[in-house]
Amino acid sequence: MRGADLIQTLREGALLTVTINRPDKANSLTTEMLVALRDIFRASSQDDTLRAVLITGAGGRVFCAGADLNTLYDETDGPDPWDEMARALHAVPVPTIAAINGPCIGGGLTLALGCDMRFAGPKARFSYPVLKNNVLPGQYDVDRLRALIGQGRCAAILLGGDVLGAEEAAAWGLVDRLVEQSDLIGACRHLCATALAAEGAHLKTLKSMLRGAA
Repeated sequence: MRGADLIQTLREGALLTVTINRPDKANSLTTEMLVALRDIFRASSQDDTLRAVLITGAGGRVFCAGADLNTLYDETDGPDPWDEMARALHAVPVPTIAAINGPCIGGGLTLALGCDMRFAGPKARFSYPVLKNNVLPGQYDVDRLRALIGQGRCAAILLGGDVLGAEEAAAWGLVDRLVEQSDLIGACRHLCATALAAEGAHLKTLKSMLRGAA
């Protein structure tokens, strides 16, 4: 399947749900999938009728296992696709929520950190095995992770290889809300309700103020 086919989008009124649809491969991301996500986020930034974006993983077991290891060390002639995708997500001017329904590993954490809010079910766990995989994280990921959980805890994940369960991630501040697995998407939709009914320019200005203070 092509990268674009492995990323599903569902538009319901002013809400866009983006689903990583590769459950047989733990929703790991290929370069083509990163390009598809980048294009979706870029289009979202130009959509004046959009009010919120929800990101989740298909299959009910894994949010995103990060990079497909078969493409992890691929060289590209142009810009880094991970950086481009992360920048495009960060630039989305309306609320973004990660519905983390299972393991969120490596590049999966890039997606989660790029969102304004992170809701997690009890099956979620978090790690960023950059030392193990001999890769460097994006600087934005490091800065955002440190801002959320502090220098020492950030080091425990990046340098110590810590794996956090859902409750510990919430206690550390990495997860904003713990939700029962069956209620995860519903809880995210409920939180979006005010934004979905808001006037677009006001909503975008408020998000810009929030991000500027981060």
